[in-house]
Amino acid sequence: MLKLPPLSLYIHFPWCVKKCPYCDFNSHPIKNKIPAKEYIDALIRDLISHLDALQDRKIISIFLGGGTPSAFSSTEMARLFEFIFKNIPLEDQVEITIEANPGTIEHGNFSEYKDMGINRVSLGVQSFQNDKLKSLGRIHDNAQVETAINNLTTAGFHNFNIDIMHGLPSQTVEDALYDLQKAIDFNPTHLSWYQLTLEPNTKFYAFPPTLPDEDTLYEIERQGKTLLDNSGFSQYEISAYSKSPETQAKHNLNYWLFGDYIGIGAGAHGKLTDIKNKTIMRIWKHRHPKQYLSQPKYIQGFETITEDEIPYEFMINALRLNQGITQDVFENRTGISIKNIAKPLAMARSKSLLLPSNVIQTTKLGKRYLNDLTTLFSPS
Repeated sequence: MLKLPPLSLYIHFPWCVKKCPYCDFNSHPIKNKIPAKEYIDALIRDLISHLDALQDRKIISIFLGGGTPSAFSSTEMARLFEFIFKNIPLEDQVEITIEANPGTIEHGNFSEYKDMGINRVSLGVQSFQNDKLKSLGRIHDNAQVETAINNLTTAGFHNFNIDIMHGLPSQTVEDALYDLQKAIDFNPTHLSWYQLTLEPNTKFYAFPPTLPDEDTLYEIERQGKTLLDNSGFSQYEISAYSKSPETQAKHNLNYWLFGDYIGIGAGAHGKLTDIKNKTIMRIWKHRHPKQYLSQPKYIQGFETITEDEIPYEFMINALRLNQGITQDVFENRTGISIKNIAKPLAMARSKSLLLPSNVIQTTKLGKRYLNDLTTLFSPS
């Protein structure tokens, strides 16, 4: 039976100082001055247009992503949060995360972010080695990284994530473990540790750098996971590690468990459940900032996820989690009986991609061949 899932809010800030060669996100280099006031005004109007989607729910998490949200002044950001706190119902323990780039954090003060209600920071470090940062096209250096981390902890942010990439151009196992140990030494509550991939429509895809071979990548992952485990970090998703269940990323967990989310801002996507009509819909906004700001309505398109598409849409994210997915979660979030996916479940278990239990839980082999596993649930 279809039930209303938890609801999150994603806010997209599409500008950055420089487009990184590996980035396929909707981000645009700053050429002149950011139209900050106009954009914040548009975000507020965009959010107002989605108030009906609340359906008596409170927001469990807010994520400010980009681009580079920290390129916006604290004054403009505070105006957005003033509206949110006055007009949007929030859970008492709402998680509010801002992505910050160590190279732009001078535009926003961590203490001011804390004062306006933000309670979690995700810092895009990627590496602590200047040569690796340069190869990734990052605008910051290691000194700025360390300053940013010290500043956020001094401001009182005890719940923060550090983003670290591995499999970088010309990276050795020792390089990767050095970066990981440096991140651990700063005592974050959460780490996102993931492999660099060459995505279409990026500079790296068109002009591929020399990346580590498969044997090196295997050793990086094997030794890195051992280091994380020995340092008190538990892996709960393919690239996510936390110090405790309480510091797992609520916002990302809601994505992975097929929760609902409102997406506002240029190119933002949303997923919303309509209990009355028993439908699940995806919505996306105009992608380019100029187009987004010039349109009377911000929605570029929407579509209803068909019943035969829903199991795949659910599994493509939920199977990334280490925890098992119960029958109730699947049925309540999708409105589909578990019996409808009995055949692909049985096939996945016969191939040792899922554990032979009452919950839907990926094996180590299933994690390794996740694309093959999720394909079993795709429409025929």
